[in-house]
Amino acid sequence: MDNRILGDPGTPTFQVEKYPFFLLNRLVARYNIIIETRLRAIGLDIPYWRVLMILGERSPRGVRDIADAAVIPLSTMTRIIQRMRDAGLVAVSSGPDDARVTLVSLLPLGEAKLKDARTASAPVYAGVIQGLSSKDFDRLIGLLGQLHENLRDME
Repeated sequence: MDNRILGDPGTPTFQVEKYPFFLLNRLVARYNIIIETRLRAIGLDIPYWRVLMILGERSPRGVRDIADAAVIPLSTMTRIIQRMRDAGLVAVSSGPDDARVTLVSLLPLGEAKLKDARTASAPVYAGVIQGLSSKDFDRLIGLLGQLHENLRDME
């Protein structure tokens, strides 16, 4: 039988183990349990880690951009950034072209914590992708991107 039909919650043949969002949620929940323990050991939590990883790609960035990338509501992200600023991890400034835009930059302590976070999370990543070929990994990334775009089209 076609697993797309078995994964459709609108059908009487629905099977939760064929529902991609159940599987994705289960995967992320298990990953977060593992990574949270490692992050806690270096004084971070998952929201801080997300912000540090995003800023590690490009800094400074606007709070809205960080919130979108981290999939965290803007109001929640604003509070996270304020706490990170108070902890000396990031600096906050107004945008040069628009004072309504709040830019966030990594400070040296934030860069050090980012390095620690990368060290802590790298073995977990390596374990998760173990056994996937480069081709399989590329396909996985492409399929996840396609699902995301399909959802975005529904908004």
